[in-house]
Amino acid sequence: MSSISPTMLKNGSRILIDGEVYIVVDSAQQAMGRGRGRVSLKLRHIVSGKVLDRTYRSNEEVELADAEFRDMQYLYRESDAFVFMDNESYEQHSVPEGVVDQAANYLTEGTVVKATVFKGAVIDLELPLKMDFEILETHEAVKGNTATNVTKDAKIETGHTVKVPLFINKGDRVRIKTTTGDYVERV
Repeated sequence: MSSISPTMLKNGSRILIDGEVYIVVDSAQQAMGRGRGRVSLKLRHIVSGKVLDRTYRSNEEVELADAEFRDMQYLYRESDAFVFMDNESYEQHSVPEGVVDQAANYLTEGTVVKATVFKGAVIDLELPLKMDFEILETHEAVKGNTATNVTKDAKIETGHTVKVPLFINKGDRVRIKTTTGDYVERV
């Protein structure tokens, strides 16, 4: 594993602290009048999401996590895990529910995700920013209720409920932003 100066870290860098992988969410360098500068880091644990604040001297070193990034395709769901296939080696990985977390709301068969693999295990998944879904269930709009930006609940093909504008009907395909669950457009 390689070590680097904390001044070289950028947002999105992955480092090891006590054998656990953390993502750099924010970094700020502070120059001192006399002596070495400092680097303040805001870190997020890649599995639990717990946020840490750490400060390092510029002459210290931090250990980079030797994590790999692989494109994986979602295949199916088991009882308490999700099965993905590595697009290069065709190897199947069973990913626990806790790692998939909120991404499960938007996973459909065949979805390609960016997986972070550390020590042979998938520790994080990144969905495409926007995905298209079919509306399976929604109620009809009431006439005269469209003067403002009103939304209604709609169930997408994964079973997750999202907010959509009133003009969206059952059977329509919509684009959803996976990071927030917001409606983007009808496709």
